[in-house]
Amino acid sequence: MNIQYYGHSCFKITTKPAGRGQEDVNAFIDPFDKSIGLRPPQGQADIVLVTHDHPDHNNVEALKGNPVVVNIPGEYSIKGINIVGIPSYHDANLGQDRGKNNIYLIETEDIRICHLGDLGTDLTEKQLDEIDGVDILMIPIGGGYTIDAKKAIEIIKKLEPKIIIPMHYKMNGTTVDIADEKEFCSEIGNCTATKTFKLNIKKKDLEEKRMEVIVMSID
Repeated sequence: MNIQYYGHSCFKITTKPAGRGQEDVNAFIDPFDKSIGLRPPQGQADIVLVTHDHPDHNNVEALKGNPVVVNIPGEYSIKGINIVGIPSYHDANLGQDRGKNNIYLIETEDIRICHLGDLGTDLTEKQLDEIDGVDILMIPIGGGYTIDAKKAIEIIKKLEPKIIIPMHYKMNGTTVDIADEKEFCSEIGNCTATKTFKLNIKKKDLEEKRMEVIVMSID
């Protein structure tokens, strides 16, 4: 499996769900538009997951192909990838401020990935139970429009994923008024020293990992 970060909350997961010799499946999560100051993602998409209908998370038109778009909660099996969309809120006021948000659980190559989207509040016990046992957690840390670094770390300690990938934080070029990754990395204490553009991961690579933070770059 290959994970590529485009900035903000956007990732591309390239996987072979059926094993070697099969064609790659490209799944994009939260493609953004140019309003945030970064270059929108491009490329061929088979699946696009949209956590909520804001332009900086729902620019499906930027992608090529005729992808299957998932933008509501539910259980899906698409091209060999199992996906569960879990309803949540974009704020701590039951969605009254910024609306609803979808959390996505993605299972492929025997690896469980959770993308929390623009989660704006703590996880409920039910949500924690559904996400329990996740291998890779993609979690917002920038605050402002989502949970901040402190709340993110609280959630991480409850879930204890093998790998943590922070997202939705201030980086070079972004115009969004949110915090960068420094406070998060200072508090959690185990961020990777160098940033990674692409992450190649296999199930066996996860065996010895516990709450390892991988900070990804966009170039």
